[in-house]
Amino acid sequence: MENKKELRNWLDTFGLDHPLVIAGPCSAETEAQVLKIAHQLKETDTTVFRAGIWKPRTRPGNFEGVGALGLKWLQKAKEETGLLTTTEVANANHVDLALKHDVDILWVGARTTVSPFIVQELADALQGTDKTVLIKNPVNPDLPLWLGAVERFYEAGLKNLGVIHRGFSTYEKTRYRNNPEWQIPIDLQNRFPDLPLILDPSHIAGRRDIIFDLCQTALDLNYDGLMVETHYDPDNAWSDAKQQITPETLHQMTIDLRIRKKGDAALEFQNELNTLRTQIDVIDNKIVEMMGKRMKIADTIGGLKKQHNVAILQRKRWNEVLGRMILRGEETDLSEEFVLKLYKAIHQESINHQKKIIND
Repeated sequence: MENKKELRNWLDTFGLDHPLVIAGPCSAETEAQVLKIAHQLKETDTTVFRAGIWKPRTRPGNFEGVGALGLKWLQKAKEETGLLTTTEVANANHVDLALKHDVDILWVGARTTVSPFIVQELADALQGTDKTVLIKNPVNPDLPLWLGAVERFYEAGLKNLGVIHRGFSTYEKTRYRNNPEWQIPIDLQNRFPDLPLILDPSHIAGRRDIIFDLCQTALDLNYDGLMVETHYDPDNAWSDAKQQITPETLHQMTIDLRIRKKGDAALEFQNELNTLRTQIDVIDNKIVEMMGKRMKIADTIGGLKKQHNVAILQRKRWNEVLGRMILRGEETDLSEEFVLKLYKAIHQESINHQKKIIND
């Protein structure tokens, strides 16, 4: 798939002076719920109303969606509010039903993106249509797999495409439900700048209190839009209650978010500079996070040394680490002087951690 301006056509036709906002409940629960939320969102910057009809849950027994019945509710919401509609599809039958109910945009979920077989089935089912398709990143951090899914739709003749960044699963406990791994969508942007990129902060956060900050980071990185789960009574939602916000909160959030305006050359320069600085901030945060993890391992080593009465400083090991990192630094254009200073500081902090453990 070559980088082509045509990939943005569907988004540009909206003529928005702000990022695209897709909002609505995680799950369509009842007709009254769908219509109430849609009418509340009509008074915000929302352009597209979203609702999950089929909900693939991690474990059976949880609410798995109302099924095709909910498509009629989406259709009615569209007729009454004028909002476009979108829902997730995971097989050819879902596609067929969504097309029959005039759903405007279809999205492919993270669990589906991981399977080229299912993605191809969806692409074949949509061949010959002009539907817009948004592809969520796969569950695991795999950029080629994500792009491969986009390419399957493109090769099936679908040109109205975009991607949704919803974060990546990790076995480690972090402040996020799904770790954002910002560098992956940044790499995607650098390779395909005309492929619309939308943030799903709800699934990254897993809780509503950090949704705003995620949205601001995305806008600072020049994302094209946001897909935010909204519900008039989030705490009593039938699925993903903790990560949904009210339409009123969404409205205030869109007011408070800082959006860069395009203009003269000086402003464009500042925007580009700010984007690069945000990329550096993302990497800096990752560095500190990794250093914290490294020191936790140092704490464990300190405990082991205390248990076996072993000295903190092991010169042979230290020299091996330093030599290896200097060579690695050369491969990544880092000077030997810098690597030495960096790892001496890291080593000293590690020693301090182990001293504290041993002396307790």
